[in-house]
Amino acid sequence: MKTAYLDGVFLPLEEVKISPLDRGFLFGDGVYEVIPVYNAQCFGNAGHLKRLQQSCDGIALKNPLSDDQWQAVFQQMIAANGARQLIYLQLTRGIQTQRGHSFDATQIKPTIFAMSMPFREPNHSGLSAITSIDNRWHDCYIKSINLLPNVLQLRKAHAQDADEAIMLRDGFVTEAAASNVFIVKNDIVQTPPDNPNILPGITKHFILNLARDNNITAKEAAISKQMLADADEIWLSSSSKEIAPVINLNGKAVGLGKPGPLWQTMQHLYQQNTPK
Repeated sequence: MKTAYLDGVFLPLEEVKISPLDRGFLFGDGVYEVIPVYNAQCFGNAGHLKRLQQSCDGIALKNPLSDDQWQAVFQQMIAANGARQLIYLQLTRGIQTQRGHSFDATQIKPTIFAMSMPFREPNHSGLSAITSIDNRWHDCYIKSINLLPNVLQLRKAHAQDADEAIMLRDGFVTEAAASNVFIVKNDIVQTPPDNPNILPGITKHFILNLARDNNITAKEAAISKQMLADADEIWLSSSSKEIAPVINLNGKAVGLGKPGPLWQTMQHLYQQNTPK
């Protein structure tokens, strides 16, 4: 049994019970993070906790734990669940006695939940993707648990035998349903800049810094639909995907239809610079 955490108590995941009056259940009123654990170490921990605070601020939710308290939770999760895992943590507004859109923050206590998920080996052989119109709200910098648009985008991709949906807003790439997006053209790595329509990816920024530290030209700049279609390489990044090459877009080969040479270089650098 995996050990989970709920409101100050560690217990088997199967025993976790949350009230149906929790605003996370009723309204999707909450935020979350996913933190990769390599060799019993939380990777990118400071960035994830900073983004968690940004998400809390974005929905006017007081973060009930300090960074040190979160770290203590993570360490116990690691001790209980193993040296390699993904830690999922979620904060919701909490439980109200009656369902209602409005809330009084002085009368409600946030629900704190964390669980361990298996860290499956990322797909390094190549993914397929489609493009799709980004129909989400305009505050995607908040890592909200209200993920129905993302769920439907991914369902649309799967219905077309693709692994991911790369979303476009006004003709420009924002991100994929469950990852950030990079392109490579003429040996230049490019990813859309952080803005309210894009989640500021912890892995994304690690990749950017890793590339620059190794004399690979990498920048944040807008990517048009045509630039995506003409890319030599396309990558997806997330805590669970790490760096995943896309070899097919909308039924057409990306580049040579296999993981590209710059991805091969970055993949090697990524593995060297994570505590495996």
